[in-house]
Amino acid sequence: MTKKPVMTKKPVMTKKPVMTKKPAMTKKPVMTAITICHSRPDRESKTKEMNGIISALILTLIAGSATGIGGALVLFKKKLSSNFLAGALGVSAGVMIFISLAEMFPEAQAGMLECGFVKYGKAYVLAAFFIGMGLITLIDFLVPEYENPHEASGLSLNAKTAAVGMMEQTGNEAQLKRLGLMSALAIAIHNFPEGIATFIGALNDPQMGAGITFAIAIHNIPEGIAVAIPIYYATKSKGKALLYATLSGFSEVIGALLCLVVTKIFGLELTGGGPAFPLVMAAVAGIMIYISLDELLPTAEKYGKHHIAIAGVVGGMAIMGISLLIL
Repeated sequence: MTKKPVMTKKPVMTKKPVMTKKPAMTKKPVMTAITICHSRPDRESKTKEMNGIISALILTLIAGSATGIGGALVLFKKKLSSNFLAGALGVSAGVMIFISLAEMFPEAQAGMLECGFVKYGKAYVLAAFFIGMGLITLIDFLVPEYENPHEASGLSLNAKTAAVGMMEQTGNEAQLKRLGLMSALAIAIHNFPEGIATFIGALNDPQMGAGITFAIAIHNIPEGIAVAIPIYYATKSKGKALLYATLSGFSEVIGALLCLVVTKIFGLELTGGGPAFPLVMAAVAGIMIYISLDELLPTAEKYGKHHIAIAGVVGGMAIMGISLLIL
């Protein structure tokens, strides 16, 4: 019976410390690798967002600087082809109308549905569309008709002839200079929403942004002409005329920056993910339709023949539609 101490061999159970190998679980730091993998996409997404913002601002700057191109053309070229400008303005109108109705408006509706606004989403988009149109209409009405460059559309593309006509209206060089300065101010105010339109379009889709940039740049050329001619013939300085014509378009960049700052302050998402983006898109579509119908088409017809302007509209729509299919 004394052999019972064999039970002392139970210490073999002490091998249970095999459980101590559980510290292998300390390899959970693998989770830290997962954390790093998550942080990298965050950095990449922020970099991508910043690149998108910079690209959109560059496109907005290109569109705005076209007023300077208009001023340079009329100052340094004796005669521009009125039919060519009419066709170009028609193309610009076609591009803007097509992008607004075939791209931006439907995308705005789809965006509201994705945000959960199933019942009234389309109604909100429609309201935003007409609010945008109303905003640019209000800006036009706030500018006196005599000093509104859009009311002066159809100026002769010969700088001297146009200046003589303006001189007959204003009476003297001082009034002519005032007309040029007020035109520059009116264009600067008017270009605020155009800058927002270009910026939002480029943020949403670089291809769409390029189309809007082209359309607004063409639209800005006659505006640069309207500023440069009176300033030049009042001051006899091509440099001043070109400077004021160029500066009048830079307000588009200011409009884009203001849009960016406001959205950051209020924490709004302008690259998708919230209702703010589709609503702003719809408002921008309304602005672009108004610009096309109120400014581009009437100006095109004043510079050239009706059928050339309409052919330009159809051509602009076709170019934009085909480019969207191919790219």
